[in-house]
Amino acid sequence: MLLSSGRCLGTVGIALEQAGCLPVGSLPNSCHYCRRGVAGMRSRQRMFAAVMRLLLKCLRLGRRRRFKLVRQVEQLWHYGHLCLRSLLYNSFTNGDVVLDSLFEPVYWLVDHVTRWFGVTYTPAWICWHLAYGHWNLIMIVFHYYMAITTSPGHPPQAKNDLTGVSICRKCIAPKPARTHHCSICNRCVLKMDHHCPWLNNCVGHYNHRYFFSFCLFMTMGCIYCSISGWEMFRDAYAAIERMKLLEKERLQVAANQTYYQTPPPTFSFRQRAFHKSVVYLWVLCSSVALALGALTLWHAALITRGETSIERHINRKERQRLQKKGKVFRNPYSYGSWDNWKVFLGVDVPRHWLTRVLLPSPHLPHGTGLSWDLPPCVTEQRAPLLAI
Repeated sequence: MLLSSGRCLGTVGIALEQAGCLPVGSLPNSCHYCRRGVAGMRSRQRMFAAVMRLLLKCLRLGRRRRFKLVRQVEQLWHYGHLCLRSLLYNSFTNGDVVLDSLFEPVYWLVDHVTRWFGVTYTPAWICWHLAYGHWNLIMIVFHYYMAITTSPGHPPQAKNDLTGVSICRKCIAPKPARTHHCSICNRCVLKMDHHCPWLNNCVGHYNHRYFFSFCLFMTMGCIYCSISGWEMFRDAYAAIERMKLLEKERLQVAANQTYYQTPPPTFSFRQRAFHKSVVYLWVLCSSVALALGALTLWHAALITRGETSIERHINRKERQRLQKKGKVFRNPYSYGSWDNWKVFLGVDVPRHWLTRVLLPSPHLPHGTGLSWDLPPCVTEQRAPLLAI
């Protein structure tokens, strides 16, 4: 009855036809469209199944490779562990032996420190060495780092309302007082002193104090090392001379004996290297103390007069020129020896000698480097005259 009605039986009719319940070709024409839809659905199902099988195969392959890599890492780890155990294996090794081996550097340090300080010096002297040595080291590292990383200061490139501003012939830009052009940095530097190759930086308005403090504390540290190591230097130098003398005697004795009767060396290589290193370090510290001390004294004299290295040459020529005219030159940026040091170090109140001079302090200098007004720490004002 369903077939006589001519209606589409859908997937049910197609299933009955495939099962043999209905004769082939007995379905209406509308069922052929359903047959086509079912065929397309089956092809999509087959394609989806093929893609899934390919994906599962890739996952299995990646898992196998990953497991293979993990197995290789485990094999290398076990092989390295076995090699390490074979090299360090000792039937007498236990936890106490390992602990003693770990603390061996500590025992060596305590032994040598006791030998160098405990026998020769008192506990108060040891505390002095520890306190002063670490304080000096901190001051050296701090001021050297600040001198390198702090910009010396540069004038603005735009026009400003500052009085007494000239034009730099190389930068073609405003050039305030005490500003000079650095040929290495190719820029104008505020209150330029010089370009320091050891800092790879110009010494100017904002890092001049750091540079001088580094030179001062470095000189103090070298002098401290030279004085403290004088006894060690004498002992090491005497040991080296004794080694040379014994070596000559050994060679003279060995010249009249066979090879098997040659006496062994009196001093080991480690002892010779230690004594020579002590002598070298003492000579190096003493040499640096002399050279850097002379440079520090030179800059201290410039600071006392209130001038920089470049201004010294300019002021000397100006002084000679005015002297021929019967006039006296006066530095307009000098406020007296004591006040010059207070302005340079940034000491406004007495407690600043502790917090800003004897301790690391990143405080800024007086003024901006563009204009030079009277600092508040100056007790006596001087007339800014070049000549009287």
